[in-house]
This record gives sequence, C-alpha cells and structure tokens, in this order.
Amino acid sequence: MNPIGIHAFVWSAGSTPADLDRALERSSELGYTLIEFPRLDPKKFDVPSFARKMAERKIGIAVTMGLLPANDISSEDASVVAAGERVLLEAVSVARDLGAKKLGGILFSAHSKYMTMPTARGRQNSIDTIRKVARAAAAAGVTLNLEIVNRFESNLLNTTAQGLAFLEEVGEPNVYLHLDVFHMNIEEANPADAIRAAGDRLGYFHIGESNRGYLGAGTIEFPPIFDALLDNGYTDTVTFESFSSAVVDKDLSIITGIWRNTWDDNIDLARHAHAFITDQLTSAERRRRITRTP
Repeated sequence: MNPIGIHAFVWSAGSTPADLDRALERSSELGYTLIEFPRLDPKKFDVPSFARKMAERKIGIAVTMGLLPANDISSEDASVVAAGERVLLEAVSVARDLGAKKLGGILFSAHSKYMTMPTARGRQNSIDTIRKVARAAAAAGVTLNLEIVNRFESNLLNTTAQGLAFLEEVGEPNVYLHLDVFHMNIEEANPADAIRAAGDRLGYFHIGESNRGYLGAGTIEFPPIFDALLDNGYTDTVTFESFSSAVVDKDLSIITGIWRNTWDDNIDLARHAHAFITDQLTSAERRRRITRTP
C-alpha cells in the first residue's frame, strides 16, 4: 500500500521550532509516514536537529513551494529569472539538508493569478532554468516535481499533457510531475486518464477535496482516481492537502482563495483523511483482485 503523507499546513502556518515539532508529533501519532513542508527558512530553526528528529520517527519529508512574481522564472525579465533560479537552488539545498528527496510545487512560474497570456520566451526561460536547477538537484539527491495547478494559480502548466510536453523539453531524468486531485478536478477532461497518461513521470501526488475540506465531503469521485494510481503503477506517497483560514497564512489564503474555515478541528480532519485514504487504497486493490481473478 502507498505511504500516506500530510501537508504541514494542516497543523500550522508557521515554521518555528515549536510549529515543526507539533507537525511531527501529530503526524506521527496519526500514522502518517511523510510530512510535506513549505520551503522553510533555515535561519529560523536547527536544520540538522530537526532532520534527526524526523529520521528517528521514521517520517519522510517533502518540500514544496511556489515562486513569487518577483522571482518568476517564466518572466521575460532576465533579472527576475535569475532571482528565481537563486530561490530554487536555495530550496534544493534546504531540501537536501532536511533529508528530503522531493522538491515540488509551482517551481516553473509564479504561484499567482496572471493577467497576461504566457509567452514563448517566458516559457523557454522557465524550461532553461528548470534544466539548470535539475542538474544541481540531481547532485544533491533531490528530484524536482512540477505541480500542475489550475488556471487561477498559474498561466503556464494547467494540464498533465502540458506538463509532459514541458518535461520532454527540459530533458532531465530527475524532473517529474506533481499531480493534485483538486487542480485536476478543475482542468482535466478525465483526471483518471490524466494520471494514466503521466505514466512513470508521476513523481508526487496530492489528494484533496473540491472544497479543500474533509475528503468525501465534496464533489470529487475518488474511486476512479485510486484505480488509476494502481493502473499507473504508482507506489510512492499519497499526500493529503487541505487548507482552512483557521490555519493557513494570509498570503497563501489569498492566492488559493481560502476565504472561510473549511474545518476547525485539524486532528479530526487528519484522522479522517488517513482513514479515508487507507480505505480508498484498500478498496482499489480489492477491485483490482476481483476484476483480474478468473
């Protein structure tokens, strides 16, 4: 069965030592085997010490992030692109030092509502920069996982097909797709088929509900999603992501449109999510056995 992860924003929007310890303790207690952290500031906590705590609990780390307009590598401004390259290289270093094997998120553009169409030059700048960062990441033992997000959060990569074409042009073996059910529910004609199309280029996977709240309390049809993950041969982590204005920081709330509390009790939310994902994985495996047994 796939390992199950959880986004740290379920627990806290901060990155103080106390915030990080809380995320570790609660995730571990509820049976999660990976925590996804936003890009952390290494000046705010003892990186080696926290990495040791994670290793002792046998919990993995993934790091995700989104670029800002001021460091958007899909810009046509060379100075902005250079700033983005520096940010990404720093994120690779932080991921490496934390013991994370995956750096994901909106690495290819700003995480923002764009008011312009993407340009060929900007897209090429993004491809060229991701290629350079990927080579540094390979030396650090880190993969890059490009999160395909909806049209309101990037203008560059909104579908799996676009992501696969982008990877082909980047041409680096340690660059993968990071797919997210919430975004796929908006953009893909058939999310399950998109998962199958990703094939072995699927490097990281997010589970979230259409309303960003409790799994099963929205409009997403989850059984076909989990069937597709099995068909795809994806055995890596399935990470639960849910945002509520009760926890998420102000900037991310604005970017992702979290204008209300989708939940208040994060422990109940996380316990439910772990049980829901486990049940969906088990059910998909059962359907597979029944279908393939003479």
